[in-house]
Amino acid sequence: MSKAAVFTMKLEADLRADFLAEAEASHRPASQVVRELMREFVHEQREKREYGAFLQAKVDLARASVQNGQGRSNDDVEADFAARRAHG
Repeated sequence: MSKAAVFTMKLEADLRADFLAEAEASHRPASQVVRELMREFVHEQREKREYGAFLQAKVDLARASVQNGQGRSNDDVEADFAARRAHG
């Protein structure tokens, strides 16, 4: 992996000191910990975005099926399950 960019940020002195102390206690360079945190953040954000798109596609598909007359009313579904419970 090439190190092509420098990332500079401002933070509170106490946070910086605590972070550096914890990185040292874990026997890892602070830059490695920051890279891991950044990768984790990127991964989580992408998963959230992909899952949101997946859910939206399902909602769009369901809405289209209802508009095409393929849906069932809540009353019909409730009646079917009431009948199943009665026979079950």
